[in-house]
Amino acid sequence: MPTLFNADEIFAIAVQVEANGYEFYKAAAKQQKNTENAAYLEKLADMEIEHETVFSEMRTQYAAANPAETSDLYNEGAMFLSAIADGYPIEGSPTIAADLNGEETMEQLLEIAVELEKKAILFYLGMKDVVPENLGRDKLDEIINEEKSHVVLLMGELKKRQAAAG
Repeated sequence: MPTLFNADEIFAIAVQVEANGYEFYKAAAKQQKNTENAAYLEKLADMEIEHETVFSEMRTQYAAANPAETSDLYNEGAMFLSAIADGYPIEGSPTIAADLNGEETMEQLLEIAVELEKKAILFYLGMKDVVPENLGRDKLDEIINEEKSHVVLLMGELKKRQAAAG
């Protein structure tokens, strides 16, 4: 498989994915009639901003340690990577957010979020095949671990809500 990306570029994707996640949860929160559910979704949106900051800091640290690998004079790479992040049905997918109609239950929203997070993990696992070791492949594990923590958080909330309803 050809080498297409370095860790910096994957961090750029991760930052955009988290920004998309923020928009997903904000859109879902705005549509909620239940104020507690809306507040929980707002909390998730805030967490996406925190995750975006984490990935942005990881990207900055990687760039400082590997300046030759992060040059993009015309910002073409950044535009391409943003298109990738926006185009896959993974965490915070803009198309999924646009499809919300306000009739979804919290359980349904959490199930959607869990599935999108799982797809994000698979996406980053796949990206490990196109980032060589010398260009920061190991850094993807940090992103994957962060995404796994999202799944655990969301699954915990989903199970709690299912138990309360059941």
